[in-house]
Amino acid sequence: MDGSEGARAQSTRAFARNLAQRTDAPIALWDERLSTAAVERELIAADASRKRRAAVIDQHAAAYILQGALDRLARMARHDGASGAA
Repeated sequence: MDGSEGARAQSTRAFARNLAQRTDAPIALWDERLSTAAVERELIAADASRKRRAAVIDQHAAAYILQGALDRLARMARHDGASGAA
């Protein structure tokens, strides 16, 4: 959390570089370290029981990560569209 990359992040970047050489599909990396904590705070605020939180935390974290990525793509599209306008 100090801004440095650990071994796992470096390995993931290397994988992404290798994958990029084999596909034309865009590849985006996403830091998901705080997603579970954010979702847990939301579930606690919604008064979900500890048992319920344990049952749904991974699914909610996945949705949280996906929504964040979709929001970022939408912002990028708006920015690209605005910069291309005359």
